[in-house]
Amino acid sequence: MSQAQIPRAQDPAKCPLAEINAFDPALLQDPYPYFSRLRAEAPVFRDPKTNIVSVSTYDLIQKVNTQPRLFSNDFSEQLRSGSATAMDPDELAILSEGVLVKNTMLTADPPAHTRYRKLAMKAFTYKRVDGMGEYVAKVANALIDQFVHDGGCEFKSAFANLLPMTVIADSLGVPRSDMDRFRLWSDAFVVQLGGVSDRETRIDAARKIVEFQRYFIERIEEKRKAPTDDVVSALVHADLAEEGDPRKMDYAELLSIIQQLLVAGNETTAHSLTAGLYYLLSNPEHLARVRDDGLSVANFVEETLRYLTPTNNMWRVVTQDMEFGGVALKKNDLVLLRYGSGNRDAAHFPEPDRFDPGRENAKTHLAFGSGIHSCLGAQLARKEMATAFPIVLSRLKNVRLAQDGKTLRYNPNILLRGVLELHIAFDKG
Repeated sequence: MSQAQIPRAQDPAKCPLAEINAFDPALLQDPYPYFSRLRAEAPVFRDPKTNIVSVSTYDLIQKVNTQPRLFSNDFSEQLRSGSATAMDPDELAILSEGVLVKNTMLTADPPAHTRYRKLAMKAFTYKRVDGMGEYVAKVANALIDQFVHDGGCEFKSAFANLLPMTVIADSLGVPRSDMDRFRLWSDAFVVQLGGVSDRETRIDAARKIVEFQRYFIERIEEKRKAPTDDVVSALVHADLAEEGDPRKMDYAELLSIIQQLLVAGNETTAHSLTAGLYYLLSNPEHLARVRDDGLSVANFVEETLRYLTPTNNMWRVVTQDMEFGGVALKKNDLVLLRYGSGNRDAAHFPEPDRFDPGRENAKTHLAFGSGIHSCLGAQLARKEMATAFPIVLSRLKNVRLAQDGKTLRYNPNILLRGVLELHIAFDKG
């Protein structure tokens, strides 16, 4: 049964779980009542409409992530279709004009995952990211210069989208002048991940994905002929011999890694920057605490990541028949890890629905996943957020919300969660 055929639930807080459409765009705006029901009634729940198994408590999610042999990350077919449904033939035809990317990091299991992640990690070493504070601050200030005299802006498009996109463009070694195209391509990959977009939107996204591939194939060839000090060049010239593979990576591998860096390097950070500012502006006490006490910024960042959980859900595939959490699982069953639910689990986070910048165990959140597939760019995202928030709060005088908080809209996406826009006002600089 396709998602369009699944009946829409009237009230996810009261309806029987079996009757709720978990992919209803209305539910995705506020999934937390549904998550609460899952944790209380069926921590491991097989949806009779889709046959997808949800895992919703903190401890069970952690258990899945420590058993990659039982719960595979090879969900590439689900990633291409955005769900458990089949891909539209026209969409597939467009994508076939490009490169069928290989499973590298997100959709690979060891030993392939280990090899590719080790190569990509060279671009995000602790030393390199730790030393990026001054550079990130320079980018942040330059962006604020563009609107500080206006007295207001839509924060996500004016700042939150552009900061991580600029950083990832510079890291990849591609011109900032092309960033508008990167944004469109990143959005196209998000559509592919979302699973709730209409046919026309998905076909348009497929075209943009092929454009992305053609663009980066040209960049790959440029770097192959003339190496530079950037991530794309490093990947192009990576020596796989030490990994037992005497060759260089091909287009299918390179494009897979680059597209993951492009999306992971900007989408979740942009969402978290936007949501974090909203959380502060909605509570004067929190705003004063973070603005006046630099020591609390790092923990505020962790609580923002926990509370929003920009990667709200993630797929796994069962590799063998077994029982898990009292539920019989079959080989090839699709599992949806409900990270957003785990981060609201009262058994791990007391008063989980309360935003608390001083929460002692905030950093134990699941926003970056856990285990061998924890987010490659987690350290960079933290650096960008911890650097940006003090600058935003110091340069935007008397910053305040310019919209009713109830009007916030979230992107309708199965895997990713984020505020679509945030209008703010401030005294003209």
